[in-house]
Amino acid sequence: MSDNEPTADELSEAAKAVVRRNTEEVQGGGDFALFDELFADDFLDHTPQPGRTPDKAGARELYQVLREAFPDFHADIHWQAADSDLVTTYKTYHGTHKGEFLGIAPTGKRISFETVDAMRVRDGKITEHWGVANLFSLMQQLGALPDAT
Repeated sequence: MSDNEPTADELSEAAKAVVRRNTEEVQGGGDFALFDELFADDFLDHTPQPGRTPDKAGARELYQVLREAFPDFHADIHWQAADSDLVTTYKTYHGTHKGEFLGIAPTGKRISFETVDAMRVRDGKITEHWGVANLFSLMQQLGALPDAT
């Protein structure tokens, strides 16, 4: 390794910063110009949401749908861990249902649901994503599924 190559810790910290900016400024702030900067053109989502393509356009569309359905959409990041260029984040999303979401008319309800995702960051850009979201809980909160009692 040459003197000017970043260490694994430096790579991890830089990758976590990119993922945090995506969570806070793109998802939470609706900054889609930043989305275009942060996501690689050959981005691949290994766990795309139903009806979404597994590419950069599909991720952008998902973020836009979420912001339209929940205009105050934002996340609390509970923790992040990184192994070089792979960042895992556990967070809780929050928002108010003010637009149609998955065919559900606006309810005005405040929602929150947990997500764990992993994103690979190379050269300052998000190149891959794997994720699990508690959409069952979200659909219960919107009244589309019965509460577990």
